[in-house]
Amino acid sequence: MLNTSRILKFIFFIILLVIFSCKDTSSKSDHAYTNSLINETSPYLLQHAHNPVDWRPWSDSALEEAVKTNKLLIVSIGYSSCHWCHVMEKETFADENIARIMNERFINIKVDREERPDLDHVYMTAVQLMQGSGGWPLNVILLPNGKPVYGGTYHTNEQWKEVLNKIIDLYQTDPEKLTDYADKISSGIHATNVIEPKNDDTHLTKDALDLSVNNWQKNWDLKWGGDLGNQKFIKPHSLDFLMDYTELTHNDAVKRHVENTLDNIASGGIYDHVGGGFFRYSTDPYWKVPHFEKMLYTNAQLISLYSKAYKVYKKAQYKTIVEETIIFLEREMKGQNGGYHSAIDADSEGKEGGYYQWKEEELQHILKEEYSLFSTYYDLGTSEDSEKEASFSIQQSSNDSMFSAQNDILPEKLVLLKAKWQELLFKERQKRVSPAIDDKVITSWNALLINGFIDAYKTFGNKEYLTKAIALYDVIDTNNTNNNFLVHTYKKGDKQQEGFIEDYALLIDATINLYSVTLETKYLDRANTLHTIATTHYTDSVTKMYKYTKESKLISTLIKVDDGVIPSPNAVMAHNLKKLGILNYDNQLTEKSKQMLSSMADYLTDNAKDFSKWSALQLHTVYPFYEIVIVGEKADSIANTFNSYYIPNAIVVGSTQESTLPVFKNKYIEDTTFIYVCQQGACKLPVQSIEQALKQL
Repeated sequence: MLNTSRILKFIFFIILLVIFSCKDTSSKSDHAYTNSLINETSPYLLQHAHNPVDWRPWSDSALEEAVKTNKLLIVSIGYSSCHWCHVMEKETFADENIARIMNERFINIKVDREERPDLDHVYMTAVQLMQGSGGWPLNVILLPNGKPVYGGTYHTNEQWKEVLNKIIDLYQTDPEKLTDYADKISSGIHATNVIEPKNDDTHLTKDALDLSVNNWQKNWDLKWGGDLGNQKFIKPHSLDFLMDYTELTHNDAVKRHVENTLDNIASGGIYDHVGGGFFRYSTDPYWKVPHFEKMLYTNAQLISLYSKAYKVYKKAQYKTIVEETIIFLEREMKGQNGGYHSAIDADSEGKEGGYYQWKEEELQHILKEEYSLFSTYYDLGTSEDSEKEASFSIQQSSNDSMFSAQNDILPEKLVLLKAKWQELLFKERQKRVSPAIDDKVITSWNALLINGFIDAYKTFGNKEYLTKAIALYDVIDTNNTNNNFLVHTYKKGDKQQEGFIEDYALLIDATINLYSVTLETKYLDRANTLHTIATTHYTDSVTKMYKYTKESKLISTLIKVDDGVIPSPNAVMAHNLKKLGILNYDNQLTEKSKQMLSSMADYLTDNAKDFSKWSALQLHTVYPFYEIVIVGEKADSIANTFNSYYIPNAIVVGSTQESTLPVFKNKYIEDTTFIYVCQQGACKLPVQSIEQALKQL
């Protein structure tokens, strides 16, 4: 009995301990407010989970409630690394008075544009129609039926309060006016997604292609590179097309423009000269002052671009850029599961770019007697701060050969000096509070990185890059699929959104490229499977293009044909159709590719800068496009050699053994390796040397 009594007392004591400890914890909550975003995994949504605004994620229930209660909706769209999104969250959405208005009069929805690019595309189009331009945070006010009546970007506290009150008043006093306006905007959104299907390819000529480039040329910044503008975005797919164009047309003026652009980007502040990798864009026309967020899609595409550019221009700096960017991604953006995270924040400790900028006295202290030489090689850029507190971004002020000559330093000595300076500054920067990382693994952006690794492998022959490409493909194939369908993002515990056409388009492209460099047919099989899924579930019956979403509950079917920060998914699908048609001897696929291009012909003449991925397909249509088919025991080594060359109008495939694939039919002869140069299955006489094959090209 005594032992039992003691045990009961002990259990009672433990229960009391647990009860009071639980009460103590709950009473010390750090947050006065918590909304339903607390159950999300998106870092951007979680940044707003403790706003007094009753935010909720986009959902059918939220839309149904708006209809049932006849309330307007506020849809606020942003992403975790966006500086002005942070500012508006602190200034406006954390304000209790603003929140009171929003909660009483509106259904409030927060959207992570990286999770839901479909919503972002639709409502960005609305804001561009209303305002002429757009950006993030993107704030739209909708009728209960989802049609927009107001749209804008960043608002100060007072501006947002004024907008809310005006819309509330108009909704009460003249709802018909709002409805009429919303119908017009919705019709405009629908019109931007209507592409008339055409089969007339008479406009697809060399002259038409030249005219489109000439028209685009009028908007080029011939001094600083890129297109004219107060801000500069890199647009890797545009420069990639122009490099291909110069190779086939021998247009030296275009070739110089691309080189000048690449050089200015590489030396400017938009490149991180301390830690490697690129920022999203520059806030000036000179590539000097960056907006400090780092995006996976930017860096993935620039690995590809500078790898290809090295083949054309043979500049050591381009190789260094590729190597440092890959090292940066491995160090700072690779997740534990092997996928690569989507973004690194622009802000650190509440200051935009604070992690990356330097005060002059800091640099003097770190570099000591070498500061003078350092500040001659690197330009410290500009700052809006006062002279005493000025912080600067580092950028290169002269090329290495000129600097070596002017300062009587041997080139090899300069290489060592730069490495030393970089190491010193990097170690010092590591002591700072790092910017936050958005740890979503986005399928389409990781597919771009698979291609980046492949292009680096093709150029430099480093097998480690191919290993990285294969490993990343395996991660995406494992984590970012659900019952053979792709999902758009992966994060442990997240509510997975079904894949968009950009995910299918870019992953098909990556798997075709993996097949080309590994000769393993499993990648071609996967590309064919993904293509079948995309065609079955995403083909639009009206435009014959690919819908952005499998099933749309939005106010308009979304057909994404123009390039954005990543190339047009429809253009990428058209490229894929052409390649799969060639590899499978399927003329229906190649004809589908040409039909899609024909439907876009009218857009290209005056808007090549916005449709450069289509222009690249036009280039492959008006100039011969070859399949280089290598069959025999030496196929892999010969394929590697061909892949190391810059041949923009060819796809390389090979097999070391007899294969049932159509592209290899009747081409294998034992103990011999033959190279076939073909066009859509029609092959020239087989040859055994690379030199002979190049002559046939």
